[in-house]
Amino acid sequence: MFKLNRMTDYAIVVLGALAHRQGEILATAQLAELTGLNQPTVAKVAKTLMAADLLETQRGVHGGYRLAQPAAATSLVQIVEAMEGPIAVNDCVDGAQAPCAVSNCCFMSRNWNRVNLAVRNALSDVSLEDLIDPAQLFTPTGHQPAADRPASTVPQNEILS
Repeated sequence: MFKLNRMTDYAIVVLGALAHRQGEILATAQLAELTGLNQPTVAKVAKTLMAADLLETQRGVHGGYRLAQPAAATSLVQIVEAMEGPIAVNDCVDGAQAPCAVSNCCFMSRNWNRVNLAVRNALSDVSLEDLIDPAQLFTPTGHQPAADRPASTVPQNEILS
């Protein structure tokens, strides 16, 4: 099964929170509160994303993190590779951490590179912006955006605005 690890999921959530705040600098405590993750996890994810140049940091009393580039310019492949390393569907692809022991006599070895490239290209074609809908992110518990509620429950002031 091809599955992203939990830290990659957390990274997408943290990046989504920062994208939602559009350029604001947020401390790990604020990010933890927004995302529901614990602060040490947010700090660990942020450190990894910083090393991959996906986040910028500001030190000091009002310090924290912000996206290094717009959400539309951050691809899913960048996030996955930042958190998990190079994409390799198996040990037969070029650049795998533990090269396949039978690649010199296996008729499939060259074809796995095509599969790996297809997976990488698919992830490259999806941006952070594609993954998030800022209007739906981080609404208070029990609150649905007006567009999602039946018309009879939308307060008059929301209908008029």
